[in-house]
Amino acid sequence: MDKSKAAAYWRANLSLIVSLLAIWALVSYVFGILLAPALNGIRLGGLPLGFWFAQQGSIYVFVILIFVYAARMQRVDEEFDVHE
Repeated sequence: MDKSKAAAYWRANLSLIVSLLAIWALVSYVFGILLAPALNGIRLGGLPLGFWFAQQGSIYVFVILIFVYAARMQRVDEEFDVHE
């Protein structure tokens, strides 16, 4: 792989990582901490929504993001012809 293709591959990888981490930060930090008091007026499964985001939501979103990352990186690997 030449240097320009390797650099483009690394940019695609970093772009994906940054966007997925931004989603996780939004869910865990913003919804779970900053907006928790406002979200607590809504109930999900008998629990306040702010509490749910802080205790369960960020974990579920993180696990989903792992699968999204694996699927998207498979496509990026195939695009740059570095797949297994």
